[in-house]
Amino acid sequence: MLPIQVSAHRVIGIADGDTLTLLVDQKPLKIRLANIDAPEKKQPFGQRSKESLSAMCWGKNAEYMTQSIDRYKRVVALVYCDGAQVNKAQVTAGMAWVYLKYNKDRSLPAAQNEAEQAKRGLWADVAPVPPWEWRKAKTPMNSKLK
Repeated sequence: MLPIQVSAHRVIGIADGDTLTLLVDQKPLKIRLANIDAPEKKQPFGQRSKESLSAMCWGKNAEYMTQSIDRYKRVVALVYCDGAQVNKAQVTAGMAWVYLKYNKDRSLPAAQNEAEQAKRGLWADVAPVPPWEWRKAKTPMNSKLK
């Protein structure tokens, strides 16, 4: 059974713009932010997305609500730092895309559209590439075709 909500766990790591690590019962717990997909580290805005999540959560206590467990055995969750839901905050700041394939939050597409119209974050780029397309283009099989 998945935990519904766990609170007051220190954020001890930020891997990228949509993955962080909490200290839970003296053990690290990697959490993937639900409903969103941030740029990869080597992708444009990847580092800025990570910095955005770090500014909101690094070293702070966080609460999370588990949505599922992904294929990498990470908890996929809504995360709150200082009362702010960081999943939506990343989209609103233009630091992540709504991951349409997995999104369950009906408010996120409007938040993304607003960020895009305002050219915030990654939307300032001339032709931003969603991370799922960027990853697909970087796979070894696709690299051999080019």
